[in-house]
Amino acid sequence: MFDKHIGRYLIMTARFRAFVPSPDNQRYPGFDLDACAYADLRMSDPFNNAMFAEWNANAEEPFRGITADGVPDLDLFALTEDGAPTDAMLSAASAMLSLAEPAQREALRLPLNSIAWRKWSNPEIYANRHGIRLDEISPALRNAILRVIEASLSGNGYRKARDCMYVNGFIGRLMWMPKIMNEFSYNFSLFGEPSLTEPWGWQLNGHHLAMNCLVIGPQMVVSPCFWAAEPNEVDEGPRKGLKMFQDEEVGGYEFMRSLPSQLLARALLHSVPGEPMPEGRRHPADNLHLAGAGQDNRVVPYEGVCGRDLDAGMRHRLLDLVEVYHRHLPDGPREARMNAIESKLDDTRFCWIGGTGAEDPFYYRIQSPVTLIEFDHHAGVFLKNDNPEKFHIHTVMRTPNGNDYGMALIRKRCEANALKMAGQGALQNA
Repeated sequence: MFDKHIGRYLIMTARFRAFVPSPDNQRYPGFDLDACAYADLRMSDPFNNAMFAEWNANAEEPFRGITADGVPDLDLFALTEDGAPTDAMLSAASAMLSLAEPAQREALRLPLNSIAWRKWSNPEIYANRHGIRLDEISPALRNAILRVIEASLSGNGYRKARDCMYVNGFIGRLMWMPKIMNEFSYNFSLFGEPSLTEPWGWQLNGHHLAMNCLVIGPQMVVSPCFWAAEPNEVDEGPRKGLKMFQDEEVGGYEFMRSLPSQLLARALLHSVPGEPMPEGRRHPADNLHLAGAGQDNRVVPYEGVCGRDLDAGMRHRLLDLVEVYHRHLPDGPREARMNAIESKLDDTRFCWIGGTGAEDPFYYRIQSPVTLIEFDHHAGVFLKNDNPEKFHIHTVMRTPNGNDYGMALIRKRCEANALKMAGQGALQNA
């Protein structure tokens, strides 16, 4: 166990070991069951049942997207060419489908307007079972699915996804739950017909990782994305030394601490622990996240310090922090996204909840008309820490104003081609 400093920020390592339960002191029943039996047992708990029922009910609502005031700006996004790797994606998807058995292809392939787009979630509870689960299929088909994901993302993005999956296997071993949480306990779904010109996409969904990717010809959207880890480091085995989300964590802290006192005070919404917060601001499962699972239409008012009040150096540092959350994108789409985000920098807000000491857990949000990013330290779910600690991290990245899942672009395409926006859930009134 050791600590190290990056700039002024203290990276604490291996602290999670003090909170690992013994086999006879698990936090939840059924840890020795398989994924389906465990989910059935956990869904009998009234809290879990109500949480998933609320998320599923939210998914049934006509899609608007996350907004600051409840009114989406439908003119923020345009059909264009951003260099999406559509050729490579199509080739990988075709190879994957050729390997799948008929029943697997039927499970994999969902309509473009399927409500399943919006039924992703991050708990380990295997409640929404659309698509196929990677730990239940042959290694050949699983590798073919991974190649679709790899073809869609940057090298950094694919490594980040695979690291989340690996750490999920690590916590599964720590908790004696390898049937429930392992490196491949994720579902993959394909939406629409893979094509060079028509819209289609995929979703990867499971504990601490959810990614949604849509392409329309040479243009792509990869959001919502949810990346998390408990613990956020691996201290044994072949990948000993893996530590996740350091750029997100250190970058957020350093940006907050770089603000002059008057702007820091404007960014700081609440300093916890001890300070009362508005009713409902903290969620038992999402903690301080506002834009997690089931929140596609949430109204999230702007809070904190505004981009137009930052000097050139601070604006540059904020853009650097935002770029960290878009490294999953290939070069062309990432450049297009960052250009769009920079164009709205005056209207971007940064807010913070928590202490500003080197050991304090914290939350921050970056929000503009075209991006919403959240970082949050959490209490233990499987580990026994009852208060947020820096070794349990959740992050969310969304595209507000109706372009999560690429829906604003699908709307534009339908309007351009006089097509009817029909269907349930995902595309209804998109």
